[in-house]
Amino acid sequence: MTNNVLVAQSGGPSPVINNSLRGVIEGCRAYPSKFGNVYGGKHGIEGVLQEELVDISAQPQKEIDLLATTPAAGAIGTCRYKLSENRQEDFERVIEVFKAHNIGYFFYIGGNDSMDTANKISNLAKKRQLDLIVVGIPKTVDNDVGDQEFKFLDHTPGYGSVARYWAYTIQNANQESMGCCTHNPVIVLEAMGNETGFIPAAARLGDPNREMPLHIYLPESHFTLEEIADTVREELGRSGRCIVVLSEGQKVGDIGASRDCFGHINYGAAQITASQAVINYLNSKNLSIYGPAWGNVSGLEQRMVSVLASTVDLDEAFNVGKHAIEVALKDGTGYMATIVRQPGDTYHAGYDKVELSKVANFVRQIPQSWIAKNRYDVTDDFVKYARPLIGEDWVKVPLENGIQRFARFKKIFAEKRCKQYVPQMYRP
Repeated sequence: MTNNVLVAQSGGPSPVINNSLRGVIEGCRAYPSKFGNVYGGKHGIEGVLQEELVDISAQPQKEIDLLATTPAAGAIGTCRYKLSENRQEDFERVIEVFKAHNIGYFFYIGGNDSMDTANKISNLAKKRQLDLIVVGIPKTVDNDVGDQEFKFLDHTPGYGSVARYWAYTIQNANQESMGCCTHNPVIVLEAMGNETGFIPAAARLGDPNREMPLHIYLPESHFTLEEIADTVREELGRSGRCIVVLSEGQKVGDIGASRDCFGHINYGAAQITASQAVINYLNSKNLSIYGPAWGNVSGLEQRMVSVLASTVDLDEAFNVGKHAIEVALKDGTGYMATIVRQPGDTYHAGYDKVELSKVANFVRQIPQSWIAKNRYDVTDDFVKYARPLIGEDWVKVPLENGIQRFARFKKIFAEKRCKQYVPQMYRP
């Protein structure tokens, strides 16, 4: 009897996350003798705990195809639920649901925390001698999964698209700045990125020749508010205007932020944004007689708008999802499928694997060698690294009646075979 497949997603979504899901689906279809039904955990591991398994095998092919340009994670949903060592009932429940539905393969799409979840389930299955193969699939716009040397994971699906977003955003911001610098000489833009600088660094891709008065402040540069004000003042003296890009994780003091179950700051729910703190500080210093600093916080559109997605990113997201199937069949459990950069002058991606234990919970940061000497820019080596990831062409998205057509999965679920369960994190 063939084993069924369960695929789920965790963490923040991206413009290309569903193309990795499509890669898993199409990869399984290539081996009908190896794989049975393909199910999707509704809202990640929470769907597993609550036995809400979307029957993907019952979905029309048209909807599967539309996953290619369906952004975010609305098709099967995502979550931020931590399988913790002190919640052993959750682990027992996962095993119970897997056994009840003859799940022999589990593919988990996500970032470093998700790989921790996948690693825990894989280790438990080994300990119990279960016939279960667990393979992770990388996903995060932050690009902070992998090794610091970029050897076994060059970049994560999702990053190329958000980098493209920022390359284009900074071009338009420069037009705004040139037109309005007589009364708004400073523009402050805040990017996602938690406490790593890969996303704000991508702004440099929109100005590779450094023709703009652009300052990029990375968390890895450890700028203080006072230092930011000093460098902006100097730029105003040179250029009469300044465009500031910083990460939501810029250290600016208490922003009234809460943390999620993994211990990460919920920046989007903070009482004040990092950019607003910087704007307030700059304006308190009266840097220009021509007007105050203005700001813009790019919100969820950075990771949810597929019309700005990178075509390279879309292709790689699909391919790494499909490659995860090969890893499962050839190498077994406990791995994450990876994207590796091939040698040569022309960019070309290859696909490999790495042990889940090597990426679980590890946070990769911008190498110091990619930070410019002035500390508010990145080097040409970063541009060389990131430029191929944003692609050359506009993605083609399907439209119906003038609006985008996303994948619409039918509400077909596997029949529940286990007792009702409340995940431990949600118990009183």
